[in-house]
Amino acid sequence: MNVAIIGLGLMGGSLAKSLRRLDFISTIVGSDHNKIHQKQAIELNLVDKIVEYDELKNCDVIFLAIPVDGIISALKNLTDVNEKTTIIDLGSTKAKIVSSVPLAIRKNFVAAHPMTGTENFGPTAAVDGLYENQVVVLCDLEHSGEKQTEVSKKIFKALGMKKYFMKASEHDRHAAFISHMPHAISYSLANTVMNQENKNNILALAAGGFRSMSRLAKSSANMWEDIFRQNKSNLLEAIELFEDELKLLKQNIKEENWEEVHKNIEAGKRLHDILD
Repeated sequence: MNVAIIGLGLMGGSLAKSLRRLDFISTIVGSDHNKIHQKQAIELNLVDKIVEYDELKNCDVIFLAIPVDGIISALKNLTDVNEKTTIIDLGSTKAKIVSSVPLAIRKNFVAAHPMTGTENFGPTAAVDGLYENQVVVLCDLEHSGEKQTEVSKKIFKALGMKKYFMKASEHDRHAAFISHMPHAISYSLANTVMNQENKNNILALAAGGFRSMSRLAKSSANMWEDIFRQNKSNLLEAIELFEDELKLLKQNIKEENWEEVHKNIEAGKRLHDILD
């Protein structure tokens, strides 16, 4: 297969590194609007060359590894691809993207979300093995072509990913809780500290717990603004439910109801009985 990757940052660059190891991938070309990213992607050997849209349309598989609003725009420029071409998006939201796919290429399109990443971005953030042993969610495959479905499954299996299947609307609600809301909380936590007059003294005490919780605040503002916009309703629901939990804990602390505080902490610990 000849593969094109639009967007050569963390996700696209890491994908390129992994695809290099697959014996059924012959060439990898890339596209990125950022000239510095283009240069870095070539220097890091992430792609064989940088191409314009007209050339990448000839590839067997086109990955869209760009912010979610950009994915919608890119799809409008791919309406004349060959009927056998597979277009796979890697966006963190799915419903709005799926509903925006031009009818002419709906069979070409596969909606996917690899549940992996780091807080870093750009080609230099590309990580070997980022996708290995991670979950990829494939959405609304009944609307994708048979060939395109087979191609996407083959690639994600070869990358060592665990495949889950669901509706785009289901994905977006679930992602709001385990991905989008945590980012919103991390940004808010960082801003809470940064807005204090003595922030430098506070940050001098920063240890593992604070660093872990605020790590996501390093993530790209452009990317996460798009995600928050596209998944607004689900994100707001998740934030409101989180606020309810925080208010309950706050009230118990305020009233010195330490038995309930203890119960709340113990209940929260159950999460890692599942995750671990």
